Amino acid sequence: MTLRAYFYNRRNRNLAALAGVALAAMLLAFFALHHRETMVAPKYETDTFLPGLTRALNAGEVTHIRIVSKKAAFSVDFVPTKGWVLPDHGNYPASFEVVKQTLVALAALETIEPKTDNPELYSYVGLEAPPKGDGVAVTLSGDKGKVVANLVIGKSEPRGDDGIGLFIRKADDKQSWLVKSPSEIKTAPADWMDKAVIAVDRSRVASVNVEPASGPAYTVSRSAPSAESFEVSPLPKGRELAYAGAGDSAATALSDFGFDDIKPALALDFAGAAHMTVHTFDGLTVTVDIATLGADHWARLSASSDPGKPAAAKEALAINAHAAGWAFKLPGYKATLFAAPLESLLKPKK
Repeated sequence: MTLRAYFYNRRNRNLAALAGVALAAMLLAFFALHHRETMVAPKYETDTFLPGLTRALNAGEVTHIRIVSKKAAFSVDFVPTKGWVLPDHGNYPASFEVVKQTLVALAALETIEPKTDNPELYSYVGLEAPPKGDGVAVTLSGDKGKVVANLVIGKSEPRGDDGIGLFIRKADDKQSWLVKSPSEIKTAPADWMDKAVIAVDRSRVASVNVEPASGPAYTVSRSAPSAESFEVSPLPKGRELAYAGAGDSAATALSDFGFDDIKPALALDFAGAAHMTVHTFDGLTVTVDIATLGADHWARLSASSDPGKPAAAKEALAINAHAAGWAFKLPGYKATLFAAPLESLLKPKK
């Protein structure tokens, strides 16, 4: 064999070897890509979790919502003459926005993937039935008791801009699911109550007459809406406010009136209650009675208007329509704004 033939044959062999290596690499890459696509591809097609609920809602077949958890059990019912109410709380009006948001969210639930069907594992995702378990039972039904949906809702997980993930199962089915929901499901009675009772912004307040449960009465007032702070009078001789604007708390008490619970006012003892009377520059007067019962603070409201103030009269009518006959449990952080003792607004005695 000549030297030229030797190198020629060897080059062919090398080219063939390289071609084989390249082919093997391509095959490995193909199988790796195929495996990766198989791994990341969705295993389950999304589907509506409660496919019949939208039709039932449109047909008006859902008139009763029952929610049971470890902490509470309550109902939200539709009454033709009143709208949605909470029958376990004296038929207090329910928030239509919360009712709508909840029913729309349940109808929009989409399956992401199936989860465990082993009841022994429910505790890990909060799907054990209440009241012993951590799950929340939600039942939707109609006038004649026909059940439209019966669910147990467990833990949630964030999904960025894609709503939230909920672990959920149908009450009569062991199979659990991870589903996508546009919003959380409210599970506390206070979350379902109509909170649009009153809103009197500080900018409107001219004066507040305060009669605390103990200590002297006093007034916080200002001569014009442009005045920066409220003056407190009368001040005890030789005493001064703890800081400029100490009297503003009474003026802001009704600007964001939140509450944690309600009861019929007649069910509570308001003897010895503190009192506040708020007057606005535009003619509205709101009277607030605050009863401290144990560790809880309860408020009842009534409103009136000055003569010749039609806008204030209309507002007073709306406040009384919401508040008449009810007592509202104030959150602890808000209770200190209502009828605070005068001493709490002053610098300590020297």
